[in-house]
Amino acid sequence: MQLLLVCGVVFAIIAVMFALQNNATVAVAFALWHFESSLAVVLLLALGLGVIIAGLVSSPAVIKGRWTAASLRRSSSNWESEKAALERRIADLEAELALLRPAPPAPAPEEHKPYVGLTALLGGERSGPP
Repeated sequence: MQLLLVCGVVFAIIAVMFALQNNATVAVAFALWHFESSLAVVLLLALGLGVIIAGLVSSPAVIKGRWTAASLRRSSSNWESEKAALERRIADLEAELALLRPAPPAPAPEEHKPYVGLTALLGGERSGPP
């Protein structure tokens, strides 16, 4: 945006320098309208009229773009709030499910086998079924 502004200012300075160097009187006629003035005034008026026309031609596109961007921001905000509400709902339902789910049964206690000593292992003694 700043580059565009700088280019516009440079173009305006060049146009003014050109207009000031060409100060001869000229006659401009358009339909029934007739105007005589210096070339500098005619050039500056033509430049100003061109800027106004360019602004009027581009303004609908700019307005439409801003309106679309605002609409998309609004829509995005609505979707984000709906997403947050659904995430809260999921968390609530998971908590409720955890409360309703029966507790897993406690594991049965394991039978502890008596300690088989090293001498029993080396001696070949067995305890229990073969």
